[in-house]
Amino acid sequence: MSSHAITETVPVGASAERSTRDQILDASVVCFAYAGYSGTSLNDIAAEVGIRRPSLLHHFASKEVLYGEVFERLLGDWFARLVGAIDVPASGWKKVEGVLRAGFNFFADNPNYVILMRREAIDGGVHLGIDLAAVLRPLFDEAADYFRREMDAGTFRQQNAEQLLLTGYGALLSYFSDAPFLEGLLDENPLSSGALDRRSAHIIEFFQAALVPPDEPA
Repeated sequence: MSSHAITETVPVGASAERSTRDQILDASVVCFAYAGYSGTSLNDIAAEVGIRRPSLLHHFASKEVLYGEVFERLLGDWFARLVGAIDVPASGWKKVEGVLRAGFNFFADNPNYVILMRREAIDGGVHLGIDLAAVLRPLFDEAADYFRREMDAGTFRQQNAEQLLLTGYGALLSYFSDAPFLEGLLDENPLSSGALDRRSAHIIEFFQAALVPPDEPA
């Protein structure tokens, strides 16, 4: 399994300081991203960590429980990064720029998380037993309300707030989830530092042009 792993966010077994539980969670992200929920077994994950299945079951009672904890950590880490950017005392475009950069950098640091999210979104959250859209809806609504307030104040151009957010969602997530395909189009690794810098800069410039009126300071 290791030779086919998409991108190991944290190299499994690289640090003696990481607990076995953390190593299992790290390996699970790689395995689930590569093979999906149905295509991944506990034996696959145990082999990725370098332990036996009974040792894994000592930490996680089942694949369902393990998958749920992987997603709990994913969403918790993502929300923490976004909330950190949202809570910065800024307004107007500076607020949006900060959130865009935070989201992009999180996905750049955790590309396998993006693939997991896309898989689960396509499957409708069936493996989690939750409505993923319902979990994300409050954040979506809060962002849409922010855009509408700034538009009403004349700080931003008038746009459809929901469609703007969907454009941002696609711009951020598809780049990382489709990286193997994009490599053939770009003739370079889309996850290389240079490619990531160019992509991030383009997303920032694109949304600034879409939102900020010409006579409004950025």
